[in-house]
Amino acid sequence: MLDDFAILRRIEWVIDEHETIRKHIKLVGDSVPDREALGSLRRSRTDWVPNQPEILAENLKKLQQTLGFLDDGLKNHFAFEGKNLPPLCGDLLMQALLMEHGEILGKIDETKSVVANSRLEGMTEEEFASQESQIQQVVAGLFQLVEGHTTNEEVILKMIRRVLETKTKRKTDSSP
Repeated sequence: MLDDFAILRRIEWVIDEHETIRKHIKLVGDSVPDREALGSLRRSRTDWVPNQPEILAENLKKLQQTLGFLDDGLKNHFAFEGKNLPPLCGDLLMQALLMEHGEILGKIDETKSVVANSRLEGMTEEEFASQESQIQQVVAGLFQLVEGHTTNEEVILKMIRRVLETKTKRKTDSSP
């Protein structure tokens, strides 16, 4: 069994990983073409037509890559948590966290599918706006799901950390 210090180190590692995940999620959001970017594109390229979406295609490619990095990173993170959190969280709480992990991975798959099935060639402005909105919605849903899970998990881990730190402090205070 792990000692309290080893458990505390693992808790800190998970919390640090959450910060990394938040940065990856921000990259996903940053790579989504938005209305302001489209407006700037239209203003800077008066000859813009839906058949020449090079810049937007590059944004979609960047989004696909970022989603791949996020997917790989979360799978590794979830594997670590699946191995290290059960003794800390107990069976029911761990089942709830694993359910959320599954929902997140499913949402990533959905987002990757929407992006992969996006086509820019030959689109009218209205079709493009509709597709852009769909991409933004699925990415926003992914962001909310990950952020909500991360917040929940950190509350749990910080409560466990507080108990362990108090327990450790009591041990050192009572030592001769």
